Parts: sequence; C-alpha cells; structure tokens
Amino acid sequence: MLNSKRNLLSVALASAITLTIANAQAQDAASDTAATDKAAAVDLETVTVTGIRRGIESAISVKRDSSSIVEAVSAEDIGKLPDVSIAESIARLPGLAAQRVAGRAQVISVRGLSPDFATTLLNGREMVSTGDNRSVEFDQYPSELISGVTVYKTPDAGLVGQGLSGTLDMQTVRPLSYGERVIAVSGRYQKNSLGEAAGVDPYGNRFNVSFVDKFADDTIGVAIGYSHSDMAKQENQVGLYEPWQAIGDGWRPGVDEGTFYSDGIKALRRTGNAKRDGVMATLQFRPNNAWTSTLDAFYTKAKEYDTANQLEIHLGDYNGGYDRLNVTDVVVNDNGSFVSGVAHNVYPLVRGMYNHREDEIKAFGWNNEFNIGDARLTADVSWSKAERDEINLENNLQLLPAPQLDSVALNFAGGNFPQLTPGLDYSDYSKLYLTNTIYGSGYGKTPHVDDELKGVKLAVNFPAPDGFDWFSDIDVGFNYADRSKNKTQAEGNINLGAQGETSIGPEFQYKPVNLGFAGVGYIPAWNVPAAVAQYMTFNPTTTESYLIPKQWTVDEEIATVFLRANINTQIGSVPVRGNVGIQGQRVDQSSQSNYWDDSQPVGSQVIPIDEGSKYFEFLPSLNLAFELPADNTVRFALARQAARPRVDELRASMEFGMDTSRGKPGASGGNPHLKPWLANAVDLSWEKYFGNKAYVAAAVFYKDLKTYIYTETRDGYDFTDQVAAWLNVPANEAQLQVPAQMTGNYSAPFNGSGGSLRGAELTASLPLDLFTDALRGFGVVASASFNDSSISIPPDPATTSSVGSDPIMLPGLSKRVYNFTAYYENSGFEVRLNQRKRSDFIGEIGNFNGARTLRYVKGENVLDAQVGYNFGDGTALKGLSLFLQASNLTNSKYETYAGTKDRPLETVEWGRSYQVGVNYKF
Repeated sequence: MLNSKRNLLSVALASAITLTIANAQAQDAASDTAATDKAAAVDLETVTVTGIRRGIESAISVKRDSSSIVEAVSAEDIGKLPDVSIAESIARLPGLAAQRVAGRAQVISVRGLSPDFATTLLNGREMVSTGDNRSVEFDQYPSELISGVTVYKTPDAGLVGQGLSGTLDMQTVRPLSYGERVIAVSGRYQKNSLGEAAGVDPYGNRFNVSFVDKFADDTIGVAIGYSHSDMAKQENQVGLYEPWQAIGDGWRPGVDEGTFYSDGIKALRRTGNAKRDGVMATLQFRPNNAWTSTLDAFYTKAKEYDTANQLEIHLGDYNGGYDRLNVTDVVVNDNGSFVSGVAHNVYPLVRGMYNHREDEIKAFGWNNEFNIGDARLTADVSWSKAERDEINLENNLQLLPAPQLDSVALNFAGGNFPQLTPGLDYSDYSKLYLTNTIYGSGYGKTPHVDDELKGVKLAVNFPAPDGFDWFSDIDVGFNYADRSKNKTQAEGNINLGAQGETSIGPEFQYKPVNLGFAGVGYIPAWNVPAAVAQYMTFNPTTTESYLIPKQWTVDEEIATVFLRANINTQIGSVPVRGNVGIQGQRVDQSSQSNYWDDSQPVGSQVIPIDEGSKYFEFLPSLNLAFELPADNTVRFALARQAARPRVDELRASMEFGMDTSRGKPGASGGNPHLKPWLANAVDLSWEKYFGNKAYVAAAVFYKDLKTYIYTETRDGYDFTDQVAAWLNVPANEAQLQVPAQMTGNYSAPFNGSGGSLRGAELTASLPLDLFTDALRGFGVVASASFNDSSISIPPDPATTSSVGSDPIMLPGLSKRVYNFTAYYENSGFEVRLNQRKRSDFIGEIGNFNGARTLRYVKGENVLDAQVGYNFGDGTALKGLSLFLQASNLTNSKYETYAGTKDRPLETVEWGRSYQVGVNYKF
C-alpha cells in the first residue's frame, strides 16, 4: 500500500502521457491542411496568451528550441515570476529539489546531487557567493528582477562555467526585445501564522517597480528594476544534542547500558527580521544590425537578524559538579533508543542566541556582438563581488543562588515536537542571572567572507566550411576567470563586566516567549546585543592558536578554450539538430593560510602556508535532437562533466602536530591540491509537443562518476616543510625518541574513486482543454523524478556525530521527487495550487562553529496556493491585478534525525505565510 501511495503521481503522469499520445495520434489522422491551420491557430494563441499560460508557454518554447536537454521557468509578465522567491520556482522543475533554510527555499539540488555539483550563472556569467563555498543562495536574488531561468541538464562545449549535475542560468530583461514601453509596480503584504513574539511582529512587505523602454528609433533600450522586501522571521524549534550514542554501564544513571541516548535538549522561539534591496539595470545599444552592445548591472543587499530565546538542558551527567544525573521512568523502544523518562538533578539554562548578518552582491557585465560578414564576434567582460559580515552573540542565564537543580520530564515521541517539561518556573526575569553558568557566560563570533570574480570571454561564430554538410556553423572561443575568496573569523568569550552577576534590566526585556509547543511554558526574552554592551565584555580575536587555521584565502585562475560545431542536418527523412564539441580547462589554484606551532619561540608560532596545483581537463560533449513526425523529439547526449571542488575544502589551513614517540607528523585541514569531481554522462529524452501549449516527456540519465572527494585520513602525506620548521627548534629534536619522519597522517578532503548515479524523469504540462472544451482554463504541470546511486561515502569526521561513522548516501540525494501544479485561468480569474514533495535526504547545514555539517533530513511535502484576478482590456482598471497567496499551507516542518527517525535532532516549525498583493502594469 505504501508503494502505491508513493507512486501515485508517477502512475498519473504515465496515464496522462498515454492518453495524450492517443489523443495526438487521433489528431495526426487529420489532413495536412488541417494540421497547418491548427499550427497557425496555436501560433496566434501563443502571441495573445497572458497570465499563467504565458509563463508556461514561454518556458515550453525555451525547452523545445534548445539543442540541449533543459528545463525552464519564465515570468508571466515583467516583475511577475509566480513564486515568492526564485528558488521556489526553480524547485518545481523536473529533477530539481530545494532545501529550506529559515523557512525559505535557499539551495537547489539537481538530479540527486548536492548544490556542490551545480553552478549558477547570471546572464551567462558565473556568480560569486556569500557562503564559504561556491554554491549560490538563491533567496538573495529577488524573483521580481528575474525574467526567467534555464537549467541545462546536459552541457555543450560553449557553456562556460558548467556544472556536473546541471547549470542554472538566471536571466534578466533584454529591453530591445520588448515591443513597447512597460512600467510595472507591485506590492505585497505578508503575515506569518506563528504570530508576534519577543517584540517582533509577524508582518512583512514587498515592493518592486520595473521600467522598460526603447529610444532613438529603437536603437537604445533601457530596463531598470528595484525590489524591496522586509520580512519577519518566526520559528519554533526543539533540538537534541548530537551524537545519539550507545552509552556504557553507569554513564547515565538509570539508563541501561547500550541504550542510544542524547546528552542534551533545547526548546526555542526564534524571532527576527530580514530586509533586502535589489536593483537590476540593463542598457542595450543597437545602432545597426552589425553591432549590439549590452551593459548589465545587478546589486542586492540584505540585512537580517534573529534571536533564539531558549531553554537548554544538559542531560549528560553534568550540572556544574553539584550532583549526579538520575533518570527514572525510563522507556526505551525496540530499536534501543531512549524515548521518555524523568531526568533529575539537571541545571537548565535560559539562553539568548543572536545572529546579525549583512550580505552584499555586486555584478557588472558588458557584452558586445559584432556581425562581420557571415561571422559573429562576441566579446564579454564581467565582474562580481560578494561580501558577508556576521555577528554571533550569546547570553547565558541560570537560576541563582546555585545550585537550583530541577527534574525534567522528557518525551521524544510526544506528538508534533519532542517534549521537555521542567519542574521549576523559568519565566521570572528577576530570578535569572547573567552568570558563569555550566556553559560559561557567553561566546561570540564575527565571521567575514568576501568573494571576487573577474572574467573575460571572446568567441566567434562562422559558417561551417564547404564539405561539412552536417554542420550549419561553428563556435570557437576563449574564457578567462580569476576568482579570489577569503574568510576570516574572529571569536572570543563574552565575559561578565565589572558589575558581576546581574539580572537583565527591564529596559532590555521583551515580553516572555511561549514554549508551550515543547511543554516548557514561558521563558524570558531580551535584547541580546544590548545586554552584551551593558553588562559584558566581548573582544573577538583571530590570534588564538585554535583560530589561526580559520583564516584563509583561495585563488583560482581558469582559462577555458572551446570548439563547438552546431549540427543541422537530416538523416533520411528525420531532421537532426544539436552540437558536438570539446572544452579544455586549464586550472591554476592556490591557497594561503597559517598554522600554529606552539613549540616555536613567542612571536614565531604562526607559520604561513602557501600551496596549490595546476592541471588541465578536456570535456567533450555531444547533443542530438531528432525531430520526429507529429511534434515528437528524441534527444540524446553524451558528455564528460566536471565540478570544481568546494572552495572551503581547497583551503591550505591545517592543525599540525608531532608524535615524538614515533617521530611521525600529523595534521587535519584542507587540501589545495584537490582536483574536480569528474563524470561521464549519457542522457536520453523523449518529448511530445503540442505547439507551445503543452508537452509530455520522459527522460533517463546515467552518470559514471570517475572521481569523488572524500574527507578521510591518509598516511604518507608530505609534511617536509612543517617538520623542517619544527626541527629548527633545538628542544624539539631532543624530545624525539626516534628520528623524525617527513610523511604522516593527514585528515583532509582527498580525491577518490566514484560510482554511478542514475535516474528517470516523467513530466507533463497539459492544459486540459486538449481533451475537452468543458475543461477550458484548467491545466496541470506535474513531474516525478527517481534517482539512485551506487556511491556510498565515508562521512567527514566532523559530521559523524550526526550521520554516524558508517558510509552514507550522496548528500542532497532524494530517491523520489514529485512536483505538481494545478491551475485554472479564465476571464481574468486565476487559481493555482502547487505541491512539491521529496523523500528523505542528507542535507547540509552550518553549525555554531561556522563549519559545514550534515544531517539526515525527513522528506518534505510543501503545499502553496494562489488566487487572483486580472482586470482586462475594456475595463477602467486595465493592467491591475490582485492576488492572495498562501505558502506552506500544511505547516510542513523541517525535521532532521541521527541515522534512524526515532532519534530526532531538530524539529523546526516556520508556520504558514499569507500574502495579499497588487500588481499594476502601465
């Protein structure tokens, strides 16, 4: 029965495809004249269609006309991409899935591979990122400023910056393509269902304005767009400590040996605000058919803050040394996991965890196309830069005078959230003090990341020489990209000020927050940064020994040459188009960082590292599209694909030491000698089109990953430079019991063998009037994707506390991904229902240390809806549209677990979001 439910959408898609084919075959029995007339009618309707259908038909046109296997999203109109964020729209495409962060779809997995394997372009140019890696956070790009997105599932030789799983190209408006002046304004008002808490209301707003026009006899085109958003952040969460471990005898009194148990739990209410301003501008100049010049500019700045007010309890037999833990009424399930009990002699904390983040992205590009005889020359220069600044602060409060030990009832299978019910009252501000608690008085960080990318591209297209009958034209080009990314992270204790222990003053207090969803009740909430400034001292530094490796720079210079022959021929009676070519990449990568050697004289303990490597990769590719009768297209693609290593894994940072008893060096850190992930890929796709109105498709793919990057410990790593520096200290050599070796164990990312990834995708985009006029206005867009992989990964030692030490599946891989959209559009009315669903996967999150960690994530089922009305021609309000939108209607939670679902880690609720809005187009 379970399998039947899981495959319901797949069966429905297969049935739709079958019925559509049957209907198509009946239509094909008509005369050629009738077919011609129908095609003409379809073309006429495509020109005049508006609203939902306009966006769908534009996307179908992109997919149909491409020589590669692609998916596309197109805006219904200027400033009207259908979803709240660009990531929400992309995540609805076949074979793509989103991971939510802070309630928003933020990062995208393509064909079962994590975001590490995809690259993102803006107007064909690779973009920088504000994270530690190169993957883009899509919620930083206002959907109102994006006219469309094309996802290349198969590359061609001319696609620079291509990824291994896919390449996502976001496009902004091209003003010379518009037939008339357009001025569009829209506004939205939003409310979150979780309501007000800690001085933050649940309301938000969005506003955008766009202008497109042409001047000087249509030789100059201008497009300008501005987008502003101000959104509340609201979250309920219960989190358990990692790892869940099988405890030993007497480790946790009252809990039997061998029981899987977590050493802590917290319940929190997170509140905050996220503001973002974005500007897009494009200037085009086409004085004649021989020259087109396009200048693009994009700017976005985001500021967000949030505070997590939480009750946190250490369950690992530590309460400051006052008495031992004792757990009674213990319940353990058949899987050996702790389910419930009462933990006595615990000393809870009330904590305020504050984060403030500012992101800024700037991008410029200048493209020139010259038509010289039969040749077309393209010259493009680009520059983009991203910066991120963060402040992370914490305050820790406890009941005084110490100790005030508590008994807390625990139930990890207690309904929507794991439950923790304390016996004491934690709602009174006057009884809770800033003090040196069992977790100290506080800790803080101020990470900074900047990422800069400069590029230049030259390409020429010319007709194929005589005798090359299969080819219509040839592209030859060169691209140079210079990227530099660096990170610094100052940290330090937040210590009590001269006044000593103190409660939080009323001027810094907010209304208490209700943690009743977790069984806690009310706890205080307060202004954390103001409390730090008033009562505490915080002097972050980068010079402590454990912080030295956290500062690094990575530089990349990539020179790419490509040759692509475009195919336009006929095999028998079958027209064939596509391309064949090869891309060559020369990579020069390096990283600069430092390591700490405590044995060196004071002032010389920080030792620089400057490492890197160079290599060359060839990436051949073939794309063929066979245009069969009755608007059927069969596509076949072969390619060697590559994805650059994560930027943070290329860092030269390390923590170094010597085992004097064996004379053997050892370290852990990054690896600036990494080579890319490589795969040989084959794709096959069948597509049936009905003009630009509809299509059904089925596709299969296979990727043979020749290499993969694993974090592991390897012996034989060359530490010659580090050992030589260590031996320069005479006292060190005297400590050696055996002669020093120059090689040793290094725990770091390394290239290793890969494995296979395979999948199948079913897609249908159907207006239901294809079957009967009684359903005119109704339509569905649906897809089902199935992925599988033979690759099992030994987990990074830093992530074993959450995913265990056994090999894990590919991060980002959901074996099943379903997307479904049903809509109705008629006489100005629009109704749309969107559902996206994915099975369990391993997701990537950032932990408190600022490092990447992995989690098992429960499958998600997110439902959105929208209703609207567009005032049409002949009305006084022509150009005006009104809409009401609801996101996450079922209040789908984000849940992670440690290996098995009865061992929860995070359970997060972001609530439902409601928006009411208006658009006006002049």
